Amino acid sequence: MLKQTANFNANQTAETVLAASRQVWLAGLGTVAISRDWAQHRASDVFKRLVKQGSVVESQAIRIIGSRVETSIATAEALWNQARQSVMNTVSTVAENAATAMPRLNAAATKRAPAKSSRKVAKVSKATVKPGRRVKRASKRAQ
Repeated sequence: MLKQTANFNANQTAETVLAASRQVWLAGLGTVAISRDWAQHRASDVFKRLVKQGSVVESQAIRIIGSRVETSIATAEALWNQARQSVMNTVSTVAENAATAMPRLNAAATKRAPAKSSRKVAKVSKATVKPGRRVKRASKRAQ
């Protein structure tokens, strides 16, 4: 008896599901038919109104964005000119300072250069004039 009740409930559930799915199918077909009718008769007016509103919004956006872009370009150009002028002033100052310092640096370098080179020449000439002494000293140490 329990087995028959289980079969009966399963059959009833299957029929309910089948009926519900058929109703969903029919609702979908009805939606398509109504949409087709709406598209053929009334959609063109709605579509035209949407296009009109879209063009109004687009023109406003272009006007706002366009003015902001122009302002941004002007600001960027002003900053670029300011940075360029700052670099030019800095380069000019460095060049002037270098021009002022170069004679002093050259004078200091020429004063030091002969002293160093004369010391080196003296050391080299001492080493070449008296090689025998060094050899003798080295030979004495070795003994």
